[in-house]
Amino acid sequence: MKTIRLTMAQAVVRYMTAQKVLIDGELKPMFAGVWAIFGHGNVAGLGEALYHVQDELPTYRAHNEQGMAHAAIAYTKTLNRQQMMACTASAGPGAVNMVTAAAVAHVNRLPVLFLPGDTFATRLPDPVLQQVENFHDHTLTSNDCFKPVSRFFDRITRPEQLLTSLPQAMRVLTDPVECGPVCLAMPQDVQTMAYDYPEQFFAQKIHRLRRQAPDSVELGEAIALIRQAKKPLVIAGGGVHYSGAINELDALVNACSLPVGETQAGKGALPWDHQHNMGTIGVTGAASTNTLAAEADLIIAVGTRLGDFASGSRALINPNARLLCLNVASFDAVKHKGQPLVGDAKLTLPQLTAGLAGWQPEGSWIEKAAQLRTQWNKSVDIATTDRGTDLPTDAEVVGAVNRAAGEKDIVVCAAGGLPGELQKLWRTRFDKGYHMEYGYSCMGYELAGGLGAKMAKPDSEVFVMVGDGSYLMLNSEIATSVMLGQKIVMVVLDNRGYGCIHRLQQFCGGPGFNNMLEDCLTVEGGAPKTDFAAHAAALGARSEKVGNIQQLEAALERAKASPISYLITLDTDVVNVAEEGGSWWDVAVPEVSERSQVVEARRRYESFKARQLQNI
Repeated sequence: MKTIRLTMAQAVVRYMTAQKVLIDGELKPMFAGVWAIFGHGNVAGLGEALYHVQDELPTYRAHNEQGMAHAAIAYTKTLNRQQMMACTASAGPGAVNMVTAAAVAHVNRLPVLFLPGDTFATRLPDPVLQQVENFHDHTLTSNDCFKPVSRFFDRITRPEQLLTSLPQAMRVLTDPVECGPVCLAMPQDVQTMAYDYPEQFFAQKIHRLRRQAPDSVELGEAIALIRQAKKPLVIAGGGVHYSGAINELDALVNACSLPVGETQAGKGALPWDHQHNMGTIGVTGAASTNTLAAEADLIIAVGTRLGDFASGSRALINPNARLLCLNVASFDAVKHKGQPLVGDAKLTLPQLTAGLAGWQPEGSWIEKAAQLRTQWNKSVDIATTDRGTDLPTDAEVVGAVNRAAGEKDIVVCAAGGLPGELQKLWRTRFDKGYHMEYGYSCMGYELAGGLGAKMAKPDSEVFVMVGDGSYLMLNSEIATSVMLGQKIVMVVLDNRGYGCIHRLQQFCGGPGFNNMLEDCLTVEGGAPKTDFAAHAAALGARSEKVGNIQQLEAALERAKASPISYLITLDTDVVNVAEEGGSWWDVAVPEVSERSQVVEARRRYESFKARQLQNI
């Protein structure tokens, strides 16, 4: 057996470069790059190894460990999980900074390889700088924080352990069911230890998307269930994208005249103007889709885990409706008392189409769906039209950015009030034109996520829509986007606080408290007014502040023409949101309070809880 002597870190890097993926007949690197912020825990080991492979495996230097991991997440999400990136940071705070992003990847089931440095496996120099000493278990380090937010975790304490660990890591990263973040904690001394690895271990490995065919019995039962339905509704989730089942979904709904509602992750599965696209569903969904969901006798959920925002906290969907769940993961297929149809969507949807030949819902249901869709599109037109005020609503801003976006452009967002307005109001015909991180809804994802999306789709204009709160949480990757020549267009909506939670606080009967800056503990002069344009300019971007929608539209044209990242900021209305659409969301209200508003909110809450219990 021929061997090659490498350090553990060199072996990791060589193994990564040997992993390839076949996409539409083209062989590409599985790992498109490594995001790295070096410190004493990884610079001499992994840093040295990465230096020698820069042409095959580029290393990207970021400004914040969480931010760079968000960029890696957005990259793989934009490419439907077919290519991915790795992230490395030093032992201690650098590594722990990535834990939040690992949770984002875990919730959204997106593959990222985390390679955090770790403390000495030999323990000879303990305690070292940035080491978290545990009084009762010396095997614990701060990297153990990755365990609950990783699909696979290992600590490599001997260089030969890679022979069994790396194949398992790749299995998880590429598996359609188990897909998610992998963490290989790398003690800094072990990174530099050498071992005689078998050369065959580094042979090229070609990965393909594994597709699971449906069970014949489950498929037959699903067809029979659908044929019994008179008022069915399809819910399209993110799995439609990850399976590459866009055309197959289109064929099914066209053949059977099925109305379709999209989740946050599923948006873009059908063009917005598709005759059967009812809009989005749930808490921030379209009135058209939610109306159908409340009356449907069958819900056909395709590639969705039916989170509370899609199901209206289980109070939206008709409690008497049957639920059919087509999902590659049995874990998701049995949720909500669903009848499971476990299988890959791209393989299963055509079999459903064939089995349903000649069948359609009752005519009145098809007509009602068409009428509701027409009404909803008029509501969107109204909500996104410029009212001509100097304090525009989020909906008006969404409309202006949407009009500026081209057919293959992308909008990126994650948290606050904007995801609700965008889910309802953003229109795209491009299947990747809507990029929302709403599994974890992580504030601070937006700007770094925009960078990752741009790296994945360099020919698309990427519009990042972000509130002032999220911007202030994590903005340093603006400088990274300029440094790498990855231009993004940023629109910062400044309502001076956490407007979304402020509105939720009031809906639950509370007073304005600690959300809007004016309601916070401050010095006598109040909180400072942040100059977002000046801040972005200081990070190397071009920028400007505008006062209304007309000025915003002109600024967007300048931003599109700019060769580098461009930020536009404007003040917005914190109170007014698009009233149409939406459904109840379960946010618990106190049973006892001195405030009459809270007491009333509790009564309202209990009425919705009663409906929710019918669906449990």
